[in-house]
Amino acid sequence: MSETPLRIAIIVGSNRHGRFGPTVARWFIERATAHEGVHPDVIDLASLEVPGVLGTAPPPEVAGPLAEATATLERSDAFVVITPEYNHSYPGALKNFIDLHYTQWQAKPVALVSYGGLAGGQRAAEHLRQVFAELHAVTVRDTVALVNAWERFDAEGRHKEALEADAAAKTMLDRLAWWGHALRDARAVRPYAA
Repeated sequence: MSETPLRIAIIVGSNRHGRFGPTVARWFIERATAHEGVHPDVIDLASLEVPGVLGTAPPPEVAGPLAEATATLERSDAFVVITPEYNHSYPGALKNFIDLHYTQWQAKPVALVSYGGLAGGQRAAEHLRQVFAELHAVTVRDTVALVNAWERFDAEGRHKEALEADAAAKTMLDRLAWWGHALRDARAVRPYAA
């Protein structure tokens, strides 16, 4: 069993102007960076200009960042998707980004951090579970759902209820690390065949 730190791609799934995602992402990235045995990489969809039509090649000026994001997914052992809830689901740019990739997700675990109003983005998270199952990925049961997220952080981006939120993030990262190690070890012994 390898104890090499897990490479975790943290995907910031919103690209709307004025989005709250960067606040949630900064908070979560701090927790992931502090988590023992984890090496986080960040993919922010706002910096990628994800193509709107599947199968359409991105313009040359964004092909580089998108190719770099693809390479990050390829070398990752696990993923965390940070998503808002838009209209009872997740953002279209996130769907397009997920669908532009296939083998990169296979036999790897995915954890979900959602944020939104009274549901805390959980409807978006539940929709993502179905999508990742189809891509042969495993979603971990434990999630972080931030109810009325914009009220939960102060002006400096610190969570006002840090003990509870940090405990949820730690539990989720612990579970993700377990699955990440288990599946990485399994892929090393027997390549996954989709």
